[in-house]
Amino acid sequence: MNWTELAVKISAQLEQELEIYTAKNIAGGDISQAFKLHTNQGNFFLKTNLVSHYDMFRSEMLGLQTIADSNSILVPKAIASGTFKNHAWLLLDFVEMSSRGDDFQRGRDLALMHHHLNDSAKPFGWQEDNFIGLTPQRNDWCSNWIEFYGQMRLKPQIQMARERGISSSTADRGYQLIDKLDFWFQDYQPKASLLHGDLWGGNSAFNSDGDAMIFDPASYYGDHETDIAMTELFGGFSNAFYDGYKEVFPLDKGYAKRKNLYNLYHLLNHFNLFGGHYQQQADNMIQTLLAQAK
Repeated sequence: MNWTELAVKISAQLEQELEIYTAKNIAGGDISQAFKLHTNQGNFFLKTNLVSHYDMFRSEMLGLQTIADSNSILVPKAIASGTFKNHAWLLLDFVEMSSRGDDFQRGRDLALMHHHLNDSAKPFGWQEDNFIGLTPQRNDWCSNWIEFYGQMRLKPQIQMARERGISSSTADRGYQLIDKLDFWFQDYQPKASLLHGDLWGGNSAFNSDGDAMIFDPASYYGDHETDIAMTELFGGFSNAFYDGYKEVFPLDKGYAKRKNLYNLYHLLNHFNLFGGHYQQQADNMIQTLLAQAK
């Protein structure tokens, strides 16, 4: 990477001169390279990837800006994104992150974000398609949550999994599940909440003041339970987090039955990204859900 030339590119977007003194490679996830930039304008966090992934960064920037505008939970400030030669890049404020902070308040803050509702005629979806990891995520506006979750979430993942070698029997059971989605919503009509969309423990932390932050969103408007379900899929959130959340946004009594339904989306996505044992996990979950719906 030619940092001097990149600084010129970024300066054009910032409309002020940026001079990069040092660029330190740091941990930034499995998908992109990440750097801490020390500059004449302060410290920044820079993510880079192949130029073909520019839309992924642009979508991430929109998600961060929308969450920031909700004034509910902190996110790193999204400053600019663009392309440079064969690279795409995203520039954020640099924040010193910690695993220690007020988890009860983190739950409250997330619940406040979920109280930002889309009350339009077709409330479920997003301004554009985006990404969950490297996987394209469809977000066509829908008036009905069951239609959205079946057609925009489960069906594309099952189709992609079939192309990546998942068994035809697993795929067939997945399609059967989509036809039975009504079972989980007989007494529950979710509202369209502003979501993070990919809320596992690695996408949340605390700043140096102990305030909660979330990042790397795959945002859309959907059932708030989907975010909560994913926090339970891989762990990383304490009982205090859930206590804080429920104080602001109590969970419906049927959440425990829908939790696996929502986490199936992420298991299928993990199979599509990483393969391996996620196929068996997804198949087991589908069979368990189908047994419930009989």
